[in-house]
Amino acid sequence: MKVAIAGGTGLIGQAVTNELINQGHHVYVLTRNKAQKEDKELLSYVEWLKEGTNPEKNLDGIEAFINLAGENLNSGRWTSDKKTKIIESRIEATEETIRIIGKMTNKPSVLLNGSAVGYYGTSYSKTFTELDEEPGEDFLAGVVQRWEAASREVPPEVRLVNPRFGVVLDRDDGALSKMLPAFKFFVGGKLGTGEQWMSWIHIEDVAQALVHCILHQDMQGPVNFTAPEPQRMKDFGKTLANVLNRPFWAPVPSTILHIVLGEMSLLLLEGQKVIPAKLHESGYIFSYPQLQDALTDLVGKS
Repeated sequence: MKVAIAGGTGLIGQAVTNELINQGHHVYVLTRNKAQKEDKELLSYVEWLKEGTNPEKNLDGIEAFINLAGENLNSGRWTSDKKTKIIESRIEATEETIRIIGKMTNKPSVLLNGSAVGYYGTSYSKTFTELDEEPGEDFLAGVVQRWEAASREVPPEVRLVNPRFGVVLDRDDGALSKMLPAFKFFVGGKLGTGEQWMSWIHIEDVAQALVHCILHQDMQGPVNFTAPEPQRMKDFGKTLANVLNRPFWAPVPSTILHIVLGEMSLLLLEGQKVIPAKLHESGYIFSYPQLQDALTDLVGKS
């Protein structure tokens, strides 16, 4: 199988690229600077989002397209410029993906266009599945609504999947890597009230579930990419402390996080309890359904 991936150098992009190659599939990674990349067996680089490039000429005949491209949410304060980049980068990449597919004579059978559980807004009490169609009202919910709307312009013969990613756990990148130093230096504790939900997922399950969505034709529309057992932040922290054999005692007040991070503190202080109903119904079996096992795999041997 031939698969194109936009955003292939990010956390999720690298993981699914490796998963596909390990399964013997050929991956075409779209990049703005092909000159700095070297093709390898089962891995090719295709230039895009650059004047004069026509990536569709190199991608005709691919069987699946995965678009994960967009400005990193976790880097820098959410200034007005940053928020504009967060939105526009996702819309630009999605619109270019749609344009490329539209130009292809032999179109892919499926487009997996990135999304996020931020669609649902935040709540301490509600439980969300893909059946919940009412979006939230905060900044991230607005971003996701526009992102998914842009993807729906894909030609009708191409099956569309919107993977709504929760908090992706990986040792070297993402939210977990930012939390580890505090715990390792014995100052880890709950963030804010600790009652906010964290809908997490192990990076290995992200990659495997993306491939699952490619191969299973019944997967379409929004699909929640979260583990079956979301945790409140205080319980997540206690489990992490236990795995690292560290204390869990120094809370970080919400006001401090607001001062340090600004609006980006929403990522840590607010959350939603999200269940992966569609993945369950389709028969996907999680490698790491429980947090203790996921964290032990990622950081328990450090």
